[in-house]
Amino acid sequence: MPPRFAKRITETSKKNFGMFAKALGREGDLIHLELGMPVEDTPRHIKDATIAALNAGHVHYSDLQGIPELRGAIAAKLKRDNGIDAEPGEIVVTNGLTQASFASFLAFLDPGDEVILLSPYYPQHIGKIELCGAVPVLAPLDAANGFSIDPALIAPRITDRTRMIVLVNPCNPTGRVYSRAELEGLAELAVAHDLMVVADEVYHQITFDGVPHVSIATLPGMRGRTLTLSAFTKAYAMDGWRLGWIHADASLVPGLMKITTSEVTHVNTFIQHGGVAALTGPEEVLARLVDEDRQRRDLVVSRMNQMPGVRCPAPEGTIYAWADITGTGLTSQEACDRLLDEAGVVLEAGSFYGPEGEGHVRVCFGSQTLERLDVAMDRMSRFFNAL
Repeated sequence: MPPRFAKRITETSKKNFGMFAKALGREGDLIHLELGMPVEDTPRHIKDATIAALNAGHVHYSDLQGIPELRGAIAAKLKRDNGIDAEPGEIVVTNGLTQASFASFLAFLDPGDEVILLSPYYPQHIGKIELCGAVPVLAPLDAANGFSIDPALIAPRITDRTRMIVLVNPCNPTGRVYSRAELEGLAELAVAHDLMVVADEVYHQITFDGVPHVSIATLPGMRGRTLTLSAFTKAYAMDGWRLGWIHADASLVPGLMKITTSEVTHVNTFIQHGGVAALTGPEEVLARLVDEDRQRRDLVVSRMNQMPGVRCPAPEGTIYAWADITGTGLTSQEACDRLLDEAGVVLEAGSFYGPEGEGHVRVCFGSQTLERLDVAMDRMSRFFNAL
């Protein structure tokens, strides 16, 4: 008899990798627009700082919470850019946002607790919630109003078992950057029902057209009940570095560290010096990377809005376009399967992000060069015109 898996494996949802899994092993010239992987290389000054730290002998165990220089740089950045009155002692450095979110769930969720996910949702949060023994509960965003937050659609999903709301802002997959008014409505629900908020803000530096990003932790009553999560992954093209952070009230940090130290002891020492360089280095580097994302966004949005049956609003943030394809007569999954088979373009089906995503496809414009995106748009245009 083979060993028996734990119920946390056998009685939770199967890990789903969407169209990425379907495209694996396919031959031919595929253009991958399904993965949120930045096309740019990590900026040189970040690499140089990391190499210097390695050469200087920063190769041993270090501060379990994160090296003081990095926690100080993150706290300063949160004060300056996010308006969060953060202190270095309130920062926990993590292996990317993946560990940050998992630690946040494990530290505060008991079996049977319910967690509100705003749908369309980021699918990778579901597995972590279920592994804690908690129950994801979907609350729809307001599709008729650009997938905005409407407290009236969330309140009926709150029960006496609800413990937490997960907020992804800017939103993957829709590209929305939520307004202060929307966040105030959500904050009022959290305060009224004594709920925690896990705020996934990994795209907070990637916004366009002057749209401001507001951290929900800055709103009245929210600082002590919000875990603000982010990472260097997207804005600095550091996805493979696995470097992120949690900001939480100082009273919550020991509980979070009980998870992170049990799991990995601490994050790789020398790459943390690269994180310091990212946050304290030339501001024009980040501005250039975001502007290049804007150029890619503009190309994709313009081209997709010329395709029959497709409507593609310009995302306010993130590296994704969220295109409505209901006019084509295809379901989300049908469109993605056929685009893979017939056009060699890999998109993600909107239904992958929950039932509210049906009728849409997600296009990661941040994952390819302008030239490669142009080729992808040519292929997609031929496909949709031939329907």
